[in-house]
Amino acid sequence: MSDSTVIGLHHEEEHHPELLHHFSDVQQQRDASNFGMWIFLATEVMFFGGLFCAYLIYRRWYFGDFGAASKSIDATLGATNTAVLICSSLTVVLAIWAAQTAQRKLMIGTLVLTMLFGVAFLGIKGVEYKQKFDEHHVPGASFSFEHVPVPGHPDQYANPRHAEIFFALYFIMTGLHALHMIIGLGIFAWLLYMAWKGHFTPEYHTPLEIGGLYWHFVDIVWIYLFPLLYLIDRHP
Repeated sequence: MSDSTVIGLHHEEEHHPELLHHFSDVQQQRDASNFGMWIFLATEVMFFGGLFCAYLIYRRWYFGDFGAASKSIDATLGATNTAVLICSSLTVVLAIWAAQTAQRKLMIGTLVLTMLFGVAFLGIKGVEYKQKFDEHHVPGASFSFEHVPVPGHPDQYANPRHAEIFFALYFIMTGLHALHMIIGLGIFAWLLYMAWKGHFTPEYHTPLEIGGLYWHFVDIVWIYLFPLLYLIDRHP
């Protein structure tokens, strides 16, 4: 390596202290980070995709029973959580925009709002889970779903065993989604700390973009979960 190259590298490090040694410049580091996150999200798509496939197969087999079980879930709470997550995606975008335009206070404020929306989502989900526990709709020895009419067929009752499959998938899918939300809150707590310390600038805010990709993915998963779990055969 020539002396001029060494001097150039030292000059780059002085102006970009966030640049890791194994990248030639900041743009390469940013592209590699984005590519790595997209690879990770692809594995997450396959993970949730298997659950979605299992759900759709059982839903086709036991549509009436799944409809009866779905109708017992509070759709208002589900819709509220959908609105909460959409708002949180907006605040994530605003946080990234604030970093790009050197608006530190706005960036910190929108990160705090994102976390508050995430906590609100988990709180609403906790209320929903409590309702299911109180109604004995949690799969297991205490599960009960007797004499529940099938939507559109008041003379037919849902099969409790088939309804139990629905609730098993419901708790697995929403529980894993909630786990991803908790991880997301941890990520954003770190991002908030970094923003507070002034590490993000218009030239460097890659961690915000990467965290935003993860948060948007979690939101998109919920956008699919909401209609699949809450809106089966809903009618007066």
